[in-house]
Amino acid sequence: MSNGDIFLGEVIGTAILILFGAGVVAAVVLNDSKAKDAGWVVIAFGWGFGVLAGAYTAAPLSGGHLNPAVTLGIAIDTGEWDTVHLYVAGQLVGAVLGAVLCWLVYYAQFQANAEEDEAQPTLGIFATAPAIRHPVANLITEIIATVGLVLPILAFGLTEGLGQSGTAILIVAFLVVGIGLSLGGPTGYAINPARDLGPRLTHAVLPIPNKGTSDWGYAWIPVVGPLIGGALSGLIFNAAF
Repeated sequence: MSNGDIFLGEVIGTAILILFGAGVVAAVVLNDSKAKDAGWVVIAFGWGFGVLAGAYTAAPLSGGHLNPAVTLGIAIDTGEWDTVHLYVAGQLVGAVLGAVLCWLVYYAQFQANAEEDEAQPTLGIFATAPAIRHPVANLITEIIATVGLVLPILAFGLTEGLGQSGTAILIVAFLVVGIGLSLGGPTGYAINPARDLGPRLTHAVLPIPNKGTSDWGYAWIPVVGPLIGGALSGLIFNAAF
């Protein structure tokens, strides 16, 4: 894979991931959406399908990491660090692009939301927030949930048939759904620094009326937690497998 392919693949794949993921949250929470109040299960599957579409699209170009925590875990496992910066840069750019595309898709709903008597907060469409704000507990949740993502991804690589058949990406998509359903309640399961930071930056910049705060006081947790989880996954994999 060339450097250009890696960067482009991660931009495209991560943009698709965020378009689907932020899009399903917008569909569920914005008042004038046809999917209003569809619920957490719909959100979990929407994010899973975002992983499915994004990773399959990016795989021929970059392998479809779409997540700095995954890239970090793989680098610790393999010892190959030369392209880590390309992966992470592509993921951040793609996350911003995907958030902008989501805003464009739901532009009329964002405008209508701001004009209503009880406007819905918009940050949750783009970035995560804890159900109970407890920094230590929130950080631990993100670390554990990310290990629950990255360690299985590394282990899937030991099954040769999964990679050859392309089934591994499908399994990872269902893994993300499972994490959302089982571990997503406390923090909204960022499990991906680019997935949270890129859209949070986009939320801060976009001209969304009555958008509220971008909550930068919390923003470090969905970045640091998943990076620690990704690093731990690489270390555990090297020690155990």
